Amino acid sequence: MHDHAPTGIRGSGNRRLLAISLAITSTVMVVQVVGAILSGSLALLADAAHMFTDAAALVVALIASTVAARPANDRRTFGYQRAEVFGALVNGIILILLSAWVAYEGIMRLLHPADAEVQGGLMLVVAIVGLVANGVAMWLLSSAQRHSINVRGAYIEVMGDLIGSAAVIVAAIVVVTTGWDQADAIASLFIAAMIVPRAFSLLREVVSVFAESAPQGTRVQDIRAHILGAPGVVDVHDVHVWQLTRGAPVFTAHVVVEEAALADGRAAGILSGLQSCLSEHFDVEHSTFQLEPAGHVEHDAHA
Repeated sequence: MHDHAPTGIRGSGNRRLLAISLAITSTVMVVQVVGAILSGSLALLADAAHMFTDAAALVVALIASTVAARPANDRRTFGYQRAEVFGALVNGIILILLSAWVAYEGIMRLLHPADAEVQGGLMLVVAIVGLVANGVAMWLLSSAQRHSINVRGAYIEVMGDLIGSAAVIVAAIVVVTTGWDQADAIASLFIAAMIVPRAFSLLREVVSVFAESAPQGTRVQDIRAHILGAPGVVDVHDVHVWQLTRGAPVFTAHVVVEEAALADGRAAGILSGLQSCLSEHFDVEHSTFQLEPAGHVEHDAHA
């Protein structure tokens, strides 16, 4: 599957998209903090705290994206793309800590209702502003997040903010129409509950990258079958596929070819065909093949 390249502002580089999202998030966060103070809404304050965490996470993502763009050198031969994964790790941890804080505050509000009344009208207006802003930020990041685990982390957090703003809107409507202020605390608990699964999902992906597991959706047996179907190929072993970060898979394999193919100079064509096969069919841009003659003994083969 190949996505059509987005045009306009969505086609900007990851760093520019993250910077725009940071500006939107920071602005709305300030509006929500002011609105939470004036309205007495815990849910709005929790959503503002989430926005603050998102702003911090976007700063981390920007730094990681900048570091990841540095070229490879003799010390770090793959470059700095793994910096994006470290950024995603920080985002995941921040999300979990945030959800614990929101849950605690929500329970305290239910057990000890605040003396001040929640101003549902103001709460509703500010929540709508947050919903619209988060929708714009999600739209900006929607294409880039498919190819960068770092942008994916930011996208997940913005998605959480959008759902949180929707929950605050519902709570505000309940407060305005019924006067039941505890709907505000319930909305806070909902925000905490929805953060946790996405945080663990992101952390699972980070662990998968660090463990050098095959990228999700990659079927090694299919790649092996394609290689075996190439002209002149007799066998394939020592197959390894992992990813430096989302959208950057790496593949290596030892390929046994006919001795005649090596003798008559067809090795270069076989190698080029294998690399093109992985690039076109499996979106693997970085592949390394060791061509071996039939009968070659691999003393340390383990796959």
